[in-house]
Amino acid sequence: MTVVINIVVSVICIIVLQLLGMLIFSWMTRFNDMEELKKGNVAVGLAFGGKFMATAIILGISAYTNSSIWHMMLWFAVGYVCLIVAYWVFELATPGIRISEHLQKGNVAIGILLAMVFIGTAFAISSLII
Repeated sequence: MTVVINIVVSVICIIVLQLLGMLIFSWMTRFNDMEELKKGNVAVGLAFGGKFMATAIILGISAYTNSSIWHMMLWFAVGYVCLIVAYWVFELATPGIRISEHLQKGNVAIGILLAMVFIGTAFAISSLII
């Protein structure tokens, strides 16, 4: 019975952390992600999907490598902060391009690039999670 309770608690924790991560990413953009998705903005969809995948990678590795929910949440927080830093470094490294503006205008190339930056960063960070 204890194993079942641990699994249920872990799944609930993972779902809450994933949703919290996506909410924080939504606050970081200068536009409403959900409104842009409703309009059919493919660039925002790609970037948002990349954020979701990156968050899931960090969360999955954190859950896999830690037997304690507290350690899982701690390592997820560390990895998530690294993803946020990667976004701002990417924004600073491309001074001629305002990422949010291009996403809102539907620039699919920027959406794909940002998704790959998030996913690549997530894989790199996940290798450091113990």
